Amino acid sequence: MPPSRDNRQIEAEDTAERVRLDKWLWAARFFKTRALAADAIAGGKVEVNESDVKRARPVSPGDVVRIRLGPYEHVVVVKALSARRGPAAEAALLYEETPESRERRERVAWQLKHASALFHHEKGRPTTRDRREIGKLKGR
Repeated sequence: MPPSRDNRQIEAEDTAERVRLDKWLWAARFFKTRALAADAIAGGKVEVNESDVKRARPVSPGDVVRIRLGPYEHVVVVKALSARRGPAAEAALLYEETPESRERRERVAWQLKHASALFHHEKGRPTTRDRREIGKLKGR
């Protein structure tokens, strides 16, 4: 006999109490796919409550999750759970970033933005004309 609608709602509520870490990271839009989230967890780029975790670890409201994405580090507190990936506006309601984390990310972004002005990248390989001028300088 198939489960009634009431049983399905109860099952959905039970799963809402426990959500896998990789699924929550995907639903909160930190990663595009669950596979990318799982790879980041396996690579040690995600911590929950200051300890290394596996991707199947259930998260609960109040957990502190540290996520390293490239040069940025997000420290967020889980506010709500969702196993469904929704719009970005809904995903933003699943967590709250700590003020210290936000300040550090903004500082790193500012440094990266202004560091590019310090470096002058060459155009690439020297042209024939450039090689001839280099040869003249070296006395060839």
